[in-house]
Amino acid sequence: MKKIASQDIIKKVSLALANINTHIDPTIERFLKNKLSMLDDRERKIVDILMKNSEIAGAESIPLCQDTGSVVVFATIGNEVQLEDDLQSIINRSVRESYERCFFRKSITRDPLKRENTKDNTPAIIHIESVKGDICRFEIAAKGGGSENISALRMLKPADGEQGIIDFVLTQIADNGKNACPPLIIGIGIGGNFETCAKLSKKALFRDIGSRHREEYYSFLEQRILNEVNMLGIGAGGYGGLLTAMDVFIETAPCHIASLPVAINVGCHSNRHTVVEM
Repeated sequence: MKKIASQDIIKKVSLALANINTHIDPTIERFLKNKLSMLDDRERKIVDILMKNSEIAGAESIPLCQDTGSVVVFATIGNEVQLEDDLQSIINRSVRESYERCFFRKSITRDPLKRENTKDNTPAIIHIESVKGDICRFEIAAKGGGSENISALRMLKPADGEQGIIDFVLTQIADNGKNACPPLIIGIGIGGNFETCAKLSKKALFRDIGSRHREEYYSFLEQRILNEVNMLGIGAGGYGGLLTAMDVFIETAPCHIASLPVAINVGCHSNRHTVVEM
């Protein structure tokens, strides 16, 4: 049995949260640098501003964005792992420690309508997968409200098929994409049921730019949607151009014969995420 002390998890997770809120993902940084020469003067200027912002944030250890988000964790816990405390309290303590120490904005309300702030950015949202072995792995995201607010879910009919999914994504991004701080990363969950496809769409945002779906069919669909999204002309910062999205990722699950659930979850140009393993 692998025993893991709560404080060991708190230390690693709190440091990871501090890092993703102040340092841009290297794969995003490389992507933007490589795209500069392909953009017109206006869009190049916007991307230059985004890159300068990330440079200052990293150098001075200040947030990439004033919205330091809600914390989302996909936890994979093996059956040979023993934790000292329940996982929710461990992760909440990690969030509290990081957000208070770094003076990050606290953005979580205790009640959705009464709107009283919890004042420590807890509780975190945790999804747990139980597996065999002694693995203890946390995929962590700081998810801003602007990008989260343009997420959407549709229960399509099976007959709507591939084109129905494409039309849904394009309509949602065309109507709302400029509000999510483009260039975007678009996660699409297909299948499962009402709640499963939403979870898949968020999990998709943890993939690295340029990675493709393991199945060729969905790999081509990712690339097709990416091309069509960039033809919308929203562009970096929403000021027009070719760089509306950096990538599109699809995750799928089996579903009922009468259903075709589809969800979209969007990451902004920072798309803050990381992985912690114990």
